[in-house]
Amino acid sequence: MSQPIRILLQTTIPTTEDDWHIGRFALLHEYLAGLLDADGSPLFEVTARDRDPVGAPDSVLSKLDRSSFDEMWLFAVDTGDGLTTEDCAAVSRFRQRGGGLLVTRDHMDLGSSVCTLGGVGAAHFFHTKNPDPDPARHHIDDTVTGDILWPNYHSGANGDFQHIHISEPRHPLLTDPDSPDGSVHCLPAHPHEGAVGKPADDPTARVIATGRSMVSGVEFNLAVAFEPSADGGPAVAQSTFHHFADYNWNPRLGAPSFVSEPPGDALAHAPEAQRSIERYVRNLALWLAGRPLDTAVA
Repeated sequence: MSQPIRILLQTTIPTTEDDWHIGRFALLHEYLAGLLDADGSPLFEVTARDRDPVGAPDSVLSKLDRSSFDEMWLFAVDTGDGLTTEDCAAVSRFRQRGGGLLVTRDHMDLGSSVCTLGGVGAAHFFHTKNPDPDPARHHIDDTVTGDILWPNYHSGANGDFQHIHISEPRHPLLTDPDSPDGSVHCLPAHPHEGAVGKPADDPTARVIATGRSMVSGVEFNLAVAFEPSADGGPAVAQSTFHHFADYNWNPRLGAPSFVSEPPGDALAHAPEAQRSIERYVRNLALWLAGRPLDTAVA
């Protein structure tokens, strides 16, 4: 029996009931914790937490490089103050020692505290910090919520799903042996996704999947994968944390009061899309830990 993979699910805000606290990612937590290996033992040991109060280094993030975690899924839900200098330095060292890292954010400047993370931070483009180097993409895509400025790609309503386009060659993260062509095809939709892209000076990174706006028809990047190297462990920069949030998997579980767009329910009636999303999540958890994606699951 192998040791379970230790995953940290982490937000960048203190526990705040009317916000995207870690409790709003409970379905993800339950799914990962419920996966068993071929011997019937837990495949993952999952810890989920919000950060300590802002203004001082977080007790876990600032020492992440000295922790026993194999990977961290960082949900950057702050407005710019979610990570201290000490936190960013320790997270960067965590990846340098081989730890796996998923960093995801949302529209405009939401989650912009990730900008100073080594390597993967440079893959996140915001409105006022580290803006997309291509000015052609500095436009307002979501015209429904007028106070949200670029980037804000509209892939669909919360509770619906989007069909993704796979960048060739297909990355292992997007393999699905149970689908007709062997690929993952869907991710949850969201009305205003953020922007990610390959850092120009990082040969280990590439865009692996793109989506298309339902408003403008613009193609946008969904995920950037960083291959493990001598400089660091595997990492993914993803366009929005809503790909993993309860509200996007099941809108009946509710959202913070500031969410104004009406949700959809297409995902609830699409079992193949649900299975495709779960496959991507499982692939991500295994790949970030350096485990084979064909690891047997009971």
